[in-house]
Amino acid sequence: MPETLELLIRSGNTLISIETTDEQRAVERVRDVVRKLAQPLFEWSTTTGLRPLQGDGIIGDPVVQPGDAQPALEHLHEGPVSAVYVFKDLGLHCRKAFIHRLVRDVALACSRTASTIVMIDALALPSEIRRFAVRYQLGWPDATELEQVVRRTFKRIKRESLQNITSKISKRDMNMLIQSLRGLSSVEAERVVASAIFDDYALTSEDLPRIVESKRTLLGSSGCLESIAADVDMTEVGGLDNLKSWLAKRRHAFTPAARKFGLELPRGILMLGVPGCGKSLCAKAVASDWNMGLLRLDPGVLYQKFIGESESQLRQALAQAEAMAPMVLWIDEIEKAFASASTSSADGGLSKRMFGTLLSWMQDHRHPIFIVATANDIAALPPELMRKGRFDEVFFVELPSPVARRQILSIHCQRRKRDPGRFDLDDLVRQSEGFGGSELEEAVRSGMFTAFTEGVELETRHIAAALNATRPLSKLMQEDVAALRAWAAHRCVPAD
Repeated sequence: MPETLELLIRSGNTLISIETTDEQRAVERVRDVVRKLAQPLFEWSTTTGLRPLQGDGIIGDPVVQPGDAQPALEHLHEGPVSAVYVFKDLGLHCRKAFIHRLVRDVALACSRTASTIVMIDALALPSEIRRFAVRYQLGWPDATELEQVVRRTFKRIKRESLQNITSKISKRDMNMLIQSLRGLSSVEAERVVASAIFDDYALTSEDLPRIVESKRTLLGSSGCLESIAADVDMTEVGGLDNLKSWLAKRRHAFTPAARKFGLELPRGILMLGVPGCGKSLCAKAVASDWNMGLLRLDPGVLYQKFIGESESQLRQALAQAEAMAPMVLWIDEIEKAFASASTSSADGGLSKRMFGTLLSWMQDHRHPIFIVATANDIAALPPELMRKGRFDEVFFVELPSPVARRQILSIHCQRRKRDPGRFDLDDLVRQSEGFGGSELEEAVRSGMFTAFTEGVELETRHIAAALNATRPLSKLMQEDVAALRAWAAHRCVPAD
């Protein structure tokens, strides 16, 4: 069980680090603890200086004026009173050698007076100072905190607004609203709720879709997790019958009945295969079929320029996914994020550390999160990723068979409100040997454009012409596809 902030302070830890973007919630957590311990509380930031705070939020005159961290730290070094000192964004100042040394000296002085420095930083601490600080994980707001945010936001808007603000929301709707807000900080949740209220000056069950969409926008702009709409049904995926059967057996594995039966939570699957054959589509279909949310981890956003910040980004993303569980976590083209973990790289071992963090989490987490990872280049993947215990199964997604190509063509015709029976699918299947699912879809789309330009209804000849004008990836990269097939022949489970 993680140590509480109160226990860390009472145990005599002089330097405690809280890495979070939810600064106000972290400050409130410290205030609650200090109020319970009946200790003085001081707060410093470069814009406000060092000032005393009381448990009820009353702020006193600055003891040290706003500016650089050095005067405030020297004030503590000269003779700190027994108190808790909150320093905001001190980590950025610790990159200077003098400040780094001064922080360590102040920590030693604080140990003599039973004082504690709590560092609240939005960015990862420099490695030079992180090793001297005890890390406290704030975590994400739980259901109780989120309900308080909703009620507090509604009361504030009702009090301050000139409009008549109403609320008509049942207990069930409130639970659904809180579930929709999970994975957001308290400040983000407050903004989302406020936006929903101001839209129609009311808080009702009809605001739930708006809140979900606002959350998706927030996640897409604030981190490396993106909330994806799971708008693809499993019936819209052509072929892959073996994979579908495997997933169907685990559809209800996250229910209380499965826990009572003694089933363990499914961990996830790794899908290897030819690009454009439905791997990414399956991630959306799984989330839709299992009635779970879908999060996509964007590997490109993980890597940051400051030392330690990339690992912090990954840990934060995984913690955020845990807070939003049950959830499907989709890691698309995973080899692009961790390819250099299996080779000698010039990134100072960053990829290997990131990869180790991910592997440890995949092995140890006990949250209802199902991972769907996709990869196109198997040679770039470290072998540790594919052993049992990381994923439940490794599937190889082959080019669609004739039966699967017929299904895919039918699906894309139906999506465009065309009757598949009107087309010579047997002829199209023969002409599309070696085509992937995305190439078949593009052929139907291209045929639609041609038919529209001619001013006629879509016919078989339009799709056939598009197929004949396309050189599929399996021919353009014939050697690579053959090598991939040979590698997967005795190492992976066929998805079809």
